[in-house]
Amino acid sequence: MGDGWYLHVAVVAAGFAAGFINTLAGSGSLITLPLLIFLGLPATVANGTNRVAILLQNTVAVSSFRRGNTLDWRGGLALAAPATLGALLGARLAVDLDNVMMERVIGALMVAMIGVILVRPRRWLQTVPSELRPASTVGRLLTFFAIGVYGGFIQAGVGIFLLAGLVLSGQYDLLRGNAVKVLIVLCFTAVALPVFVANGQVNWVIGLTLALGNASGAWVGVHIAVARGTVFVRWVLLGVLLLSAAKLLGAFSAIGDFLELS
Repeated sequence: MGDGWYLHVAVVAAGFAAGFINTLAGSGSLITLPLLIFLGLPATVANGTNRVAILLQNTVAVSSFRRGNTLDWRGGLALAAPATLGALLGARLAVDLDNVMMERVIGALMVAMIGVILVRPRRWLQTVPSELRPASTVGRLLTFFAIGVYGGFIQAGVGIFLLAGLVLSGQYDLLRGNAVKVLIVLCFTAVALPVFVANGQVNWVIGLTLALGNASGAWVGVHIAVARGTVFVRWVLLGVLLLSAAKLLGAFSAIGDFLELS
């Protein structure tokens, strides 16, 4: 990462922003992954290194949500099991596969999710029992297995898909859904990270520096979420979705090209 102190500050700052966004919504890795690549890491190493920060970030977030009495341990661990199996598969695929086309598909799905949030706002704000329902158990397990595959593959945006699965199923509101989300991500990251380590795709110095920022951002994010409630979290989620979809669909690049031509 070089000897410049400003690079370390930039990594910690980016980690803080990512940890805050990841805790309240998701897609914080859309900040950290480009930065890690800019610092000279190959894309595959950046993808693996980012998991170090994600692991510490969600350890802090889970602990904070637990102290705030908003974490459903039983329901979260039941959903973490299929997600973790999926993440193991996704991480193995990520070692070799390209993800450009996948980013376009994910961007389109995020645009669709914006419509769902705007059209059905009450579903995202209502308070519901924080226990697993017996109905549609197989479908729910398959859904979280698929989300786990994606999370193990690239991580960026997985929090948003987890929130959609948790909230739109009528199982959690946004606040409790976020608490379960970070528990699930913690579980599957603990399994995915060793795959990248085994393939030499983790830079520990940068990863641990980034983790300092992510953990701090997660701590702040949890306290704001608990204090402000679901309405605030919903607006953060909408903002993150808009920016993430624009980036993944190439809108920022298109604007840059237009400005260069004009």
